[in-house]
Amino acid sequence: MGSLFSRQSAPLLGVDISSSSVKLVELGRDKGGALVLECCAIEPLERGWIADGNIEKFDEVAEALRRVVKKSGTRTKNVALALPPSAVITKRISLPGGMTEQELEVQVESEANQYIPFSLDEVSLDFCVAGPSKNAPGDVDVLIAASRKEKVQDRQGLAEAAGLKPIIIDIESHAARLAAGRLIESLPNRGVDSVVALFEVGALTTSMQVIRNDDVLYERDQAFGGAQLTQLIVRQYGFSLEEAENKKRSGDLPEDYQSGVLQPFVDSLAQEIGRALQFFFTSTPYNRVDHIMLAGGSAPLAGLTQTVTQNTGFACSVINPFEGMDVGSAVRLKKMAREAPSYLTSCGLAMRRFLQ
Repeated sequence: MGSLFSRQSAPLLGVDISSSSVKLVELGRDKGGALVLECCAIEPLERGWIADGNIEKFDEVAEALRRVVKKSGTRTKNVALALPPSAVITKRISLPGGMTEQELEVQVESEANQYIPFSLDEVSLDFCVAGPSKNAPGDVDVLIAASRKEKVQDRQGLAEAAGLKPIIIDIESHAARLAAGRLIESLPNRGVDSVVALFEVGALTTSMQVIRNDDVLYERDQAFGGAQLTQLIVRQYGFSLEEAENKKRSGDLPEDYQSGVLQPFVDSLAQEIGRALQFFFTSTPYNRVDHIMLAGGSAPLAGLTQTVTQNTGFACSVINPFEGMDVGSAVRLKKMAREAPSYLTSCGLAMRRFLQ
């Protein structure tokens, strides 16, 4: 398997497989070097096909991946996929600078033995040099990543079953940060020294990363997400789960939906975000954030950003990972704009093409 951190400039698809959907993004560059969104597409998955990051229904997910590729209209075969952070052990270590690649590999393997609770034969192991060490002059910081081989092979197998060629296996949270990094740069003072809380509201889980100058200060997952809103719709109106999901997406719901169902859910979600921030404040020296960024399928819910700001006192916005990019002719603008917050991780995976 290509390296977890391998670099690639040939055309590349970023494919994010979550518990509720498969999301695909392809990026290019124009002659001036600006990023261009070439294509994007989403294909829903039924509940239970992916559970806790594990592929429970391989054939069904592979078929959904084939559909999303067809829907996008892309001809590109190379793909970057990601594993959930729970499936990857990462460790940042310091090593003496000036080592050759081979010397680094030997050193990383011996260090990895201390941190990985499995035999090295059972894992896919990789590393990248993150830069000079802040604590020890002359040393370099090295990021080690390891995952059970079967986890990597599952993702590989999915891609191959859909006629794609897996080039990169990344980590979902790293890909999300890469895409968010562009947007943080558009904050005042290019986001330098800003403490940004990034929340991705998924179907079943809301993941939080607090970032400052590319460093992750804090990470946390909460079992709360958009699927709870679907359940509330089912309970309130007696729809089937599928009907409720479709009506939630299309907005075709009874008049009292806004006040009776949506607003209570938005209030609960804002409280969960506030609670997650309190955990961050109590377990670090920080007592405020400069900005809250929301991504994921439920991020654009009516009133959510205002409710979060009221509850927390911090500025909050929904992010569009394609902001500032040119958009190719194959992309349906209205649909893309509506779904954009869902594409954060897949956009970050697609950006791996340009990492030199």
